[in-house]
Parts: sequence; structure tokens; C-alpha cells
Amino acid sequence: MNNDLEVSTSRLILRPFTIDDACAVQRFSSDPLVTKYTGDKLTTQCITEAQTIIRDVWLKGYKTDGYARLAAVDKASGEVIGFCGLKYLPEYQMADIGYRFLPAYWGKGLATESASAMMEYGFKQLKLEQIMGMAVRENIGSIKVLQKIGLKPAGSIIDLGLKVDLFKVSREQYLTEWGD
Repeated sequence: MNNDLEVSTSRLILRPFTIDDACAVQRFSSDPLVTKYTGDKLTTQCITEAQTIIRDVWLKGYKTDGYARLAAVDKASGEVIGFCGLKYLPEYQMADIGYRFLPAYWGKGLATESASAMMEYGFKQLKLEQIMGMAVRENIGSIKVLQKIGLKPAGSIIDLGLKVDLFKVSREQYLTEWGD
């Protein structure tokens, strides 16, 4: 794991999850509005399930891939309000950008703000060759975020019974359009 993995935006700190974040993870992962378009068959209903996700998914990802979703901490309150970050998807052999926030924080540009910072981190720090994103077709807000952060339409698939639009961008494309 990259121990320096902490990204700051104007309103958020994106940092690795710890087991101590289990209550916050349970809160946003059990909200039916948050999970409506994720395809998750089960929501996280208890602290033990949240701890398992943290340990078996995110902490494992930091160790094996060098990155995983990061806790999104609201600078104003110090609270974990969701996540944003990259996750390696072996079936696509590339990183996927993803984000989830508590509904009280929707419509404020936080997904775009945090995902933009993670795109830059992925290409400039991690030197990833490509980043992809996926969104259920009905999730217009998420599709707009993926396009705002530089991903381009790349087809669609059926995943977990849902029609999912794919988006991708290469490091070269991204740095040409968005780099300094």
C-alpha cells in the first residue's frame, strides 16, 4: 500500500479506510438511496458486515493493488460521509473510479470534486494507463459526473441484471485534455 495515499480537495480529505470507520460505512452502505443504482444485492446492515468490507475489500486492495476506495471525510465536520476512489477490476484489467455519498451531501459537487482529484492521482501518481467508470443508465447524476471528469462513453453491458454504461479514458487522452 502507498502509505502516502491521502488526497485533499477544497472540502474533503480522501484517506484510506480503517476498521474504526465501520459505523460510517454501515451508515452509507445501508441507505437504500445510496445503494439504489449500485447493483449491490445486500446492503450493509450491521457493523460486523461493514468491518468485513473494510478488511476484505478496501484494506486488501491497498495491500494487493496499491489502491482502493478511500474514505471521504468532510473537512467541515470531520465525518466520513462516503467514499471515492479507484478499485482494480481484474475482469477489465484496469482501475474503476467509484463514489458514494450520504444523500445529505448530494447535489453539492462533491462527487465531481473528489473523483476529479482521484483521476489526477491515478494518472499522475499511480501512473495508471487507463481508468474506467460504470453507471446504471438511469443514474443520470453519476453519468454526468463520469463525463465531467473526462471519461468517454465506451459501450454498455448487463451487470447484475442491470444495463450499465461504460466509460473510459487513457492516461494519454486525460493528460492531453486535463493535464497541466
